[in-house]
Amino acid sequence: MAIELAPITLPATASRTDFDPDFGREVKNVSPGELTPEQFKEIETALYTHGILLFRDVTLTPEQQYALTKAFDPESESYGHGNNKTQSTKKSILHPDLKTIPRVPQVQLIGNGMVYNHEGLESAALKHPSHTSFHKTRVSAENEALGFTRFYRWHIDAALYDYNPPRATTLYGITVPEGDRQTVRYSDDDDLSGETLSVPLGTTAFVSGKKMFQILPPELKSFAVRTSVRYAPHPYVWMAPARAKSDGLGIVNEGLELPLNELPEWEQSKIKTLPILWKNPVTGELHFQVHPCGAQELIVKPLPPGASREGALYPDGEHIKDLGKVRELLHLMQRPGIAPGLVYPHDWKERDLVLFHNRGLLHTVVGAFKPDQVRAFHQCNLAASDVPTGPTEQDIIAWA
Repeated sequence: MAIELAPITLPATASRTDFDPDFGREVKNVSPGELTPEQFKEIETALYTHGILLFRDVTLTPEQQYALTKAFDPESESYGHGNNKTQSTKKSILHPDLKTIPRVPQVQLIGNGMVYNHEGLESAALKHPSHTSFHKTRVSAENEALGFTRFYRWHIDAALYDYNPPRATTLYGITVPEGDRQTVRYSDDDDLSGETLSVPLGTTAFVSGKKMFQILPPELKSFAVRTSVRYAPHPYVWMAPARAKSDGLGIVNEGLELPLNELPEWEQSKIKTLPILWKNPVTGELHFQVHPCGAQELIVKPLPPGASREGALYPDGEHIKDLGKVRELLHLMQRPGIAPGLVYPHDWKERDLVLFHNRGLLHTVVGAFKPDQVRAFHQCNLAASDVPTGPTEQDIIAWA
């Protein structure tokens, strides 16, 4: 029986005119843990074409999940942040969120509540990341009781130091609690004019990096295609004392980051400088792929010969080291791409497997669980054997 790709069911909030028609497919008539080489090639092409692939009612062992994830990059080996590294680095903002499956250290157990006798773990206390511990302001207890919440942190899965960003991430829902829908507020409680988005409890929200670039005005397209981001060393330790914006898209600039001389030992050669735009290996499209919380500097190339200078930002190029300016520019470019009509909030069911193109999308944890709402997922992504490909000279000429 041939593999079937059906359009993914979009929420009522999705803009029917602006949402990318290629975004998301449900895969039928195939078991993701038992793919033939020919079937995998179909899945690989589909992933890079559609960004997200959903498999329903799947049985998948940690070994099978690792093998599937590794198939996208056969030379990759370790978890995207290094095997067991997030738990050993106590100051990392990721430290409480991940538990490693002992016999398959590339697969992480994530979720909420107490889990017992799970894949070699006698017990695990899981903590669903919440904006209450990371944002500068929080939804009030009264509004939280009414079902209001926030995006936690828009990001790509990547260490952003030493290790290369993974090509693909797999998320497998094992235990999924039911509950009332919640409403994401993009701004503080006292800003009642701000945007909102109705989401399922505990959704993972996704947006297209391709669409994020496509909707930019010409002067910001020119800036993006010419610019690279330099990330802080050990960025998840560096950002840990700081606090995020209310929309989960970057850090409030208050100078709270850990000083570089207080970070774990680091090497200049392991710092990551990556293009803002990453080229899709199948479609050739450019995707806006920046983790704004970890960004420290921007490096802008000058306009190519013959390009119009009218309205151009930094036409002669620039190395922007002012952290406030870096954050201002990134938020200016990325914020339109997380508008409510462009967000896909996945409504998780038990035994859902979501496979997403980590070099083509941004995503975030959303919402809050009560302590007795147990949720258990397996996550796998692997530090890539290569760096993302940025814009070609032809791309720069076309968009600058």
